[in-house]
Amino acid sequence: MEKYILKFSEIGINDINKVGGKNASLGEMYNNLSPHGIRVSNGFAITTTAYKDFIEYNHLSFTLNELMQLLDKKDFINLTEIGEKARKLLLDAKFPLDLQTEISDAYSCLCEDKDLAVAVRSSATAEDLVNASFAGQHDSFLNIKGTMPLIYAVKCCFASLYTDRAIKYRFDKGFDHDKIFLSVGIQQMVRSDLACSGIGFTLEPESGFLDVIHIAGTWGLGETIVQGIVTPDEFLVFKRSIKNNKKAILQKNLGAKNKMLIYNDNSSGTNSTVLKITPRKWCNKFVLDDSEIEKLARWALIIEEHYNKPMDFEWAKDGLNGELYIIQARPETVHSLLKPLSITTYKLEKKGVAFVQGEAVGNRIICGAARILVSPKDASKLQSGEILVTNFTSPDWDPILKKVAGIITNKGGRTSHASIVAREMGTPAIVGTGNATEIIKDGDLITLSCAEGKTGYVYKGKLKYLQTTVPLNKIKLPQKPKVQLIVSEPEKAFDLSFYPNDGIGLLRLEFIISHKVKIHPMAQIHPEKVLDADQSLAIAALTQNYSSKPNYLIEKLSQGVATIAAAFYPKEVIVRMSDFKSNEYSQLLGGSFFEPHEENPMLGFRGASRYYHEKYREGFRLECEAMKIVRDEMGLTNVKLMIPFCRTPEEGKKVIALMEEYGLKQRNNGLEIYVMAELPSNILLAQEFAEIFDGFSIGSNDLTQLTLGIDRDSELIADLFDEQNPASKQFILQMINTAVKMGKKIGLCGQAPSDSADFTKFLVMAGIDSISFNADALINGIKNINTSTLSLKFKRGASIH
Repeated sequence: MEKYILKFSEIGINDINKVGGKNASLGEMYNNLSPHGIRVSNGFAITTTAYKDFIEYNHLSFTLNELMQLLDKKDFINLTEIGEKARKLLLDAKFPLDLQTEISDAYSCLCEDKDLAVAVRSSATAEDLVNASFAGQHDSFLNIKGTMPLIYAVKCCFASLYTDRAIKYRFDKGFDHDKIFLSVGIQQMVRSDLACSGIGFTLEPESGFLDVIHIAGTWGLGETIVQGIVTPDEFLVFKRSIKNNKKAILQKNLGAKNKMLIYNDNSSGTNSTVLKITPRKWCNKFVLDDSEIEKLARWALIIEEHYNKPMDFEWAKDGLNGELYIIQARPETVHSLLKPLSITTYKLEKKGVAFVQGEAVGNRIICGAARILVSPKDASKLQSGEILVTNFTSPDWDPILKKVAGIITNKGGRTSHASIVAREMGTPAIVGTGNATEIIKDGDLITLSCAEGKTGYVYKGKLKYLQTTVPLNKIKLPQKPKVQLIVSEPEKAFDLSFYPNDGIGLLRLEFIISHKVKIHPMAQIHPEKVLDADQSLAIAALTQNYSSKPNYLIEKLSQGVATIAAAFYPKEVIVRMSDFKSNEYSQLLGGSFFEPHEENPMLGFRGASRYYHEKYREGFRLECEAMKIVRDEMGLTNVKLMIPFCRTPEEGKKVIALMEEYGLKQRNNGLEIYVMAELPSNILLAQEFAEIFDGFSIGSNDLTQLTLGIDRDSELIADLFDEQNPASKQFILQMINTAVKMGKKIGLCGQAPSDSADFTKFLVMAGIDSISFNADALINGIKNINTSTLSLKFKRGASIH
């Protein structure tokens, strides 16, 4: 006779038929990964044999089969009725005495004859597979104490094989209802109600980028993340840095975490948890410190390498002993099945009024009617193709989510239930908006845009947008020049890494400062000089989790750059040090107290001259410290640095010397320092600049502005601005010729090569080493390069025709 009970020590990954996917994985980790230091709570599994005998003992097989035959398989209008009847059959059934006895004995052995709390989790035979996760379809019960409450919880798990969502999921995936069996895992509780818990992926869940580990966490039990009740903290860790014992955290994003699920010690039944308001001081604090984040990431790497496939996992921290535990791991089921065969981009032709925003899931744009629903019971109000707007979703919503065009929720983060389902179905979603159900009116015609980075926007009305799909196998990168990207937003880096490219030719540091740091660098060094109370409070709020205000800037800046560098590693990533003008710097928090008023900021206190000036020298030191962390502590030596608006060779020498003083010694650890060629002086004195710097990047916008004497911010003479003006082209050609003669790398960043095949041909024939494009211009830019007449024998230095 097959056993009713198997201890975790007796279970392996090949026992899915006996104990289901979840328990098989727990047994596999308990036996094989514990020796590597991964903590997995001990437990035992009630086998599928026990479930089958329970069904047979109560003669339920025929009745359940008949019920499933009555299911409306077209519109599922009787799904709720059928599911309710099926569950009642199981809940009303009797438990065989021998099964009760074996469960009681195993529980006593696990808890050493004490009524200790255990977790009771469903584990189906078709669960946690690569092609069907069944995540959240079956029930689990936490903090169960005592033999009889445990027996009842097991029966409830058996009944959850017939939840509405599980029935519908089996139908969608093509599984026969009578061929799926349930096991139940009984596991010692991890007291995460006194600490924190969460989930993770061994890839980036939005793009499927494989070289990072994504971890989400909240206070209390992790169910609040999956259900989308809270916006969790989120952390990204670079695998290569972890493997090389380098500083590895790429991102730390603080979530609201305003509610927490804890155990209800006054309850003896299956309703053993209660939702409460999180203490304010906890909301503003990360749930894990850096060492804990990196420990979980190391464990995730071990798990992924053991299973030899991308995984998602659940973790918990015990508030009594302070230790971390892995409580579940299963194959990742969205990106592991997909191979990016094409690039599809979406772009609004013209932006309208954005009146709601949140975290974007996916990269699509869709238009449709908004349908506000309070609960899954309102499903009849939703028409196919409408955009669901609700507070948050749980697995009970799954049958409804199959027919929506888009999802908008007030609560939840990028790992909430709504996000997971949206990714699995390829449906665009905006989560964690805070107030979408209040702002959006039922029936409103809206446009949902997830194509603008990490933040998703809801616009009023139906907006026109462009959708472009290009097969990857149709795109051929040229050998020369190198085709690079212009990137500013870390959130887009992982998606863009899949584009055909030779790295990043221009990463603008000021975007990260304005969008991530938000505070003027000098205001973080001298906060006492910020005399505006509101700005001081805002600065204090942003920096509250950091040992000092400068450390806040250093971490935000280093992590922003590191995220992009990791996404494209080992390809080169050229980072331009900050190039704000004084009027732009003054817009940052505290900025007005440190910036001069200039009549023409475009030609004023910017670029290299700012770095060594007493008004900004200390701020530049923080920029350098951040870049030193990226290169030396994180190991991202593919990062090269570039100095903008360097007016004279003497300025270049000053900046190089200052960077060395701040720990960035040229050519140390392979550090290359470039200069932007964007002033006529850079061209005319190119040979002198080449003796100082390792390479050049032509900034065609500023070069054209200064060559033609045009303020490119002036609308009155905007029509005169032309990068292809013969004077500008003469300077560009002269710059390329000198760089080639001096053996220095030379590239160009600008819009013209993607707009004009003739201009691209001019650059290619001149012998330029690289051309950098914005993402939306990349494909056209590659086309222009490839269609240029590369076979023409063009002598460097030839005159322009």
